[in-house]
Amino acid sequence: MSKREMLDLTTVGSRRNTSKHTQRAYYRWIDQFLADEVGLPSTRGDLRIQRMSQLPAPRILPALLPEKLEIWLGSLAKKGHSRQGLDQARAAVVYLSERAAAEGLISDQLLAKLKAVSAPSLPIKSAQKTLLTPAQLGSLIHSADSGGASHNQMLRNRVVMMMLCMMALRREELSAARWGDIQAHNRRIFLNISGGKGRVEMPRSLLNALTNWRQAIGRPGDQTPLVRRIWKGGRIAKEGLSPDGIGLIVKAAAKAARLDTVTPDDLRRSVAAGLRDAGYSTEDISKLLRHKNRAITARYLRRIPPREKREETNAAT
Repeated sequence: MSKREMLDLTTVGSRRNTSKHTQRAYYRWIDQFLADEVGLPSTRGDLRIQRMSQLPAPRILPALLPEKLEIWLGSLAKKGHSRQGLDQARAAVVYLSERAAAEGLISDQLLAKLKAVSAPSLPIKSAQKTLLTPAQLGSLIHSADSGGASHNQMLRNRVVMMMLCMMALRREELSAARWGDIQAHNRRIFLNISGGKGRVEMPRSLLNALTNWRQAIGRPGDQTPLVRRIWKGGRIAKEGLSPDGIGLIVKAAAKAARLDTVTPDDLRRSVAAGLRDAGYSTEDISKLLRHKNRAITARYLRRIPPREKREETNAAT
């Protein structure tokens, strides 16, 4: 196959100004697009990187059409992918199309049409938001191990659930966290949130689980993902865990704890409600949630019924 018949997305000159984590996510979505729309077998790890360096242009180009991209994104939405996942999948295919256009394999007009494709709108979920008690949050943490098929998965899942249930992190924040984001200050340990969104103190009870997870990885670099994907058999991947992957861990822990449907957003809301019901000030809760000001936190808390009303509602039903 000639050089013109191959696309190489791994060279420095072909990469966007994105993080390594985003670049790997693009490769993952492109690999899935090629499997779904071209019929190429799925790849992982080193095989995926090898594919991204030798993409067969003649097979790929017929799939780079706006109508095909639109249909593919629609199929992902039906499978339950999040808004962030759909946006990232679209961006990955646009990235692939940009490389094809740069090599003269597709026209600028076709590239413009591909860029104009939007991710499909997701239906607004009308399901009631779940609020958990502190005891139920503790039960989720203890049930995190049940969703692990290997020792390493159990270690990772416990860290994920403890950070969500104790630190009120958003799933995107945990997915983007790096080992170098953990820093000590005045004998306290903090996690710096990516994007300059503040920092959150890490509870002492979390540190032992975090140490066990770090030892399983083996001296992770400062810029490597804090939570990672794990292959079958327990081998820890270099790639970070996606927000959707974190959601699956929460779902498995909730099932093991015999709770109804629980999302990472429910955990953040439940932590805030628990602190409010325990008498913590709006200012303290605002610092944990990292809102811009206390007024935002006050509005956030007003949408959460107090414990007494929740208990009355539960008794009535």
